[in-house]
This record gives sequence, structure tokens and C-alpha cells, in this order.
Amino acid sequence: MSAGQRPPLTAWIAGVGFLAPGLPDWASAAAVLRGEAQHIAAPSLLPAPAILPPAERRRASRVVKTTLAIGLEAAAQAGADVATLATVFAASGADGHNCHALCEQLAGDDRQISPTRFHNSVHNAAAGYWGIATKAMAPCQVICAYDASFGAGLLDALGQVVVDRQTTLLIAYDSEYPQPLFAKRPVPDVGGVALLLTPERSERSLAEICVAPSGQPAATMAEADLEALRLAIPAMRALPLLQKLARGEGGSVVVDYLPAIPLQIAIAPC
Repeated sequence: MSAGQRPPLTAWIAGVGFLAPGLPDWASAAAVLRGEAQHIAAPSLLPAPAILPPAERRRASRVVKTTLAIGLEAAAQAGADVATLATVFAASGADGHNCHALCEQLAGDDRQISPTRFHNSVHNAAAGYWGIATKAMAPCQVICAYDASFGAGLLDALGQVVVDRQTTLLIAYDSEYPQPLFAKRPVPDVGGVALLLTPERSERSLAEICVAPSGQPAATMAEADLEALRLAIPAMRALPLLQKLARGEGGSVVVDYLPAIPLQIAIAPC
């Protein structure tokens, strides 16, 4: 690499969206991550998706409400036109409650599945609702890598930013399952993070990030409740990165990806 050349996986964060139990948006999460407010445990608060047409709004699942909330929050912070944004949706699973309802239906005598249940069951349902809501025609990727889904989504989004020079919105999210599925996949609630990544610095830029594989273990959260959240909801593997961003700190942080390949993220505040 020549002098002055940036590492290959480099982008600027221009907007953040966030939702998790007890943390309804990025502003409240950032205050907790800076140590300015206490994290009070509470169920995730899902705003009504007013951007959807009435029929789709009635059908919107918890996953759809989550992704719309965090994606729109990140885009608004960056002052971006959502209709122009390439997107990457990353989740360890699909709609847990809908999956549970389908399993109940198929286990009974009446196995006729409604079209609404079916189309909400697929892994790309949230991306479909996003397209309906925003009328976006830009490229959209949907990815699943179990507990590594945030890292996989980040790498996919960075690939689009770097190769296509395309501003890209990463939306990483997860949903809980009711019992008995919860016993096998104990995600406690919905949660997600959205990062709007740009190929060039602008007046909206919050920080520059450079991502590379690492041989070091992933960072943990010093606060017990935040560490529990990081481990419980796969999308919350982003918390160590978000804490640096909230505090305006530079340096490097390692976040979970595949078991043998964590990701080292160098961050430089703007």
C-alpha cells in the first residue's frame, strides 16, 4: 500500500439508528454508552411505522417496525434521501413470532397458511417492507450469519461503499422467539442498529472506520447490563464500536464476527 493510501475497507459513518430493550433510539443509547444516563431494563419500544401505507402498516411485524425505526433514524441523522440508499439487511433469523405462529398452524388440523403469514415468514420480509415504504430502487442485500450477522453485514456494506462508491445503509437486527422455540434460541427481545456508511467524508460525517480481520478476542462491555445485552441479541455485538462512537473516542476496537476471525475496527472521530 502506497504512502497516504487508505486501507481497503474504509468508510465514514454519517448516521446511526438504534433500538434495544430500554433504549428506544440512538440519543438515549449514546447517553448510556457515555455514562451520562442509567440503562433501565424495559421491553423494546417499537414506534408505529407511519411511513407505510395503511394496509402494510396493519400487517407490519415487530421486525419490520424495528428495521424501519432504526433505518429511518440513521438516514435522518445523515440528511440522506432514503429512496436513493443501497441497503444491507443483516439478521440471525427472521420474524420469531410469525415463525412460532406458522409452526402452531402446521402442527394443528387446519394447515392452510394465510398469504400474509407466508410473506412475513421469509428472511427478506423486512427488506421488502423497506422498499415499499421508501420506494428505494437501489441495490439491496439480505444476509444471515447466525451470531456473526452484524459483522457479515458490515463487511457486505463496506464492500458496496468501497467498490461501487455507493452510500450504503446497514440495518442489523434480531427478533425474539416465543416458547418453545425460545428455549433453543433465547433472544430476549427485538433490537437493532443501523449505520449509514459513505465513501467520502462530508459535513455530516461522525467518524471514519477502517475494518480488517483480527486475531484478538472481541471487546466486551465493562457495564454488566450492557455486556448481557451484547451477548443476548446478536446485532448488539456492535456495542463496543458504538460506545467509542458515542464517546467521540479514536483508536481500535475488536467486534465479534466468525469464531476465528473477529473484526478490528479502527475509528477516527470527525
